[in-house]
Amino acid sequence: MKQLKVAIIGQGRSGYSIHGSFLIDNKDRFKVVAVVDLIEKRRLLAKERYGEDVITSDNYQDLFDMNLDLVINSSYSHMHYSITKDLLIHGFNVLTEKPFCGTADEVQDLIDTAKENKCMLAVFQNSRFAAYYMKVKEILDSKVLGDIIQVSINFSGFERRWDWQTLQSYNAGNLFNTGPHPLDQALQIFGEGMPNVKAFMRRVNTYGDAEDYAKIILYGQDKPLIDLEVTSCQGYKPYVYNIQGSKGALNGTMTKIDWKYFKTEELPEQKLLISFDKEGTDTPAYCKESIKWYEEQWDGDNEVYGTFGGMTRRYYDMLYNHMVNGGELSVTPEQVKIQIAVIEEAHRQNPLSKKY
Repeated sequence: MKQLKVAIIGQGRSGYSIHGSFLIDNKDRFKVVAVVDLIEKRRLLAKERYGEDVITSDNYQDLFDMNLDLVINSSYSHMHYSITKDLLIHGFNVLTEKPFCGTADEVQDLIDTAKENKCMLAVFQNSRFAAYYMKVKEILDSKVLGDIIQVSINFSGFERRWDWQTLQSYNAGNLFNTGPHPLDQALQIFGEGMPNVKAFMRRVNTYGDAEDYAKIILYGQDKPLIDLEVTSCQGYKPYVYNIQGSKGALNGTMTKIDWKYFKTEELPEQKLLISFDKEGTDTPAYCKESIKWYEEQWDGDNEVYGTFGGMTRRYYDMLYNHMVNGGELSVTPEQVKIQIAVIEEAHRQNPLSKKY
């Protein structure tokens, strides 16, 4: 089995806990040979985690003289674009953390740069491979719920934050930070093309100047309406997915999904009446019928690697297969460009004053 030589830029939560932890557990396919971080104690910790032979630096440009198969860009969000472009220009395959970029134009520039330099450009949208989402997509694709009318997605909770993820200057805030996960899922359900966007954003309990409340409505002709919430103001969390269809409905979290549906051929035969009475009487009646519902359930507790670990493993399985065996890169920069365009439009509709 081919072992890919990997460098990680950044040892914050993503570079350390997500990418670093996964790569350590999968040394048969990936070997971390270099780590870049601005903080010295994190570089020293990298020696302990990845081995004394790992090369550490506080400057990503020190990677330019190295023979690497992949560079993972887990730098601060506002640095994703500039660092990724520099890496591509120097001929490296790059996996960039979310958010991919700050604007759709920056995304297109990276796509063009990757093509010019014959490099792979990938975006770490691992939630595309979350077990609960894959199950939701499977149910939708089966058409058992009929035509999908509305999809409500809720990635919310209650918290106050005071880190760099609250600063507009860092491409932060709820929509840039958490938003790429549900937005990537939502756009796959929406289908091809750029949706119409209506957005509402506010600063509430954050200590920074970016939004911590975001509600995004995506809609288009002959498309489901998608109602997406990414807010830090929700003390009660009712669901992650709630779906309304012409033949059924779905309600679920990341660990449990319930859905119900009927079969058209089993519906009672009806005809339009302006008014009608209760059978055998002259008493006015409400139109009501008995429908046979079929109910099913999915239990995510059976996920082998856990909710988060499973989707990270499946993403890296896909990426490794693409790089080594020429398999499909199923999460493409072109797809994520639409996501960034939606976020960009949401910010255009809701300009917030900058404080820092």
